[in-house]
Amino acid sequence: MELNCAICHVQACREPPGDKSYPRFCPSASADGQQALAEARAAYDTPETRSLAQAAARTEAAGYCREPRVEEVMNFARRLGVHHLGIASCVGLIREAELLQEILEANGFQVSSVCCKAGTIPKEAIGLTDEEKVRPGQFEPLCNPVGQAMLLNAAGAGLNIVVGLCVGHDSLFFRHSAAPVTVLVAKDRVTGHNPAAALYTSHSYYRRLREPAGR
Repeated sequence: MELNCAICHVQACREPPGDKSYPRFCPSASADGQQALAEARAAYDTPETRSLAQAAARTEAAGYCREPRVEEVMNFARRLGVHHLGIASCVGLIREAELLQEILEANGFQVSSVCCKAGTIPKEAIGLTDEEKVRPGQFEPLCNPVGQAMLLNAAGAGLNIVVGLCVGHDSLFFRHSAAPVTVLVAKDRVTGHNPAAALYTSHSYYRRLREPAGR
């Protein structure tokens, strides 16, 4: 199945069906794509998926371009009827996690927060060598997103919020979290946690991103 929505300039999917022709690479134009989309549409009939989709759409409509993301997260939780929120944070963004917890608690939420180094697992325990550490020659605890997820699962959080987990660590957290997950902060220390900045400057300052790897 060919999927290339990122390069589509037609965007027929934003218009009423039939108003515009789908490009050849559109999932709506292929049998495999239509089957997958039909299965997706059927999934919205399940109670859990429907309630999440309704809460997400209502949050978007109520706060789009008016509320900061932290406020949208709280309103999303309220629409889901979730009172207990979990925070999975990078230890390097503990101040941001603290500010978030203060805001959530001021708004009446119960909060459980877990930083990425919980468990103090040495990196060698998963087969990393000393040379593969950020600071070779020193003890470095493994980032433990699986542990974060399991601790928040055990605490009973109904919605988890990611604050600055590293690339890949966030993937592990998403996989192991029993509760739905939303992201408040995407870590990017180079751009001040604004990953889109590298995209916007990929024709200028970060043009090396467009060059083949290894050059």
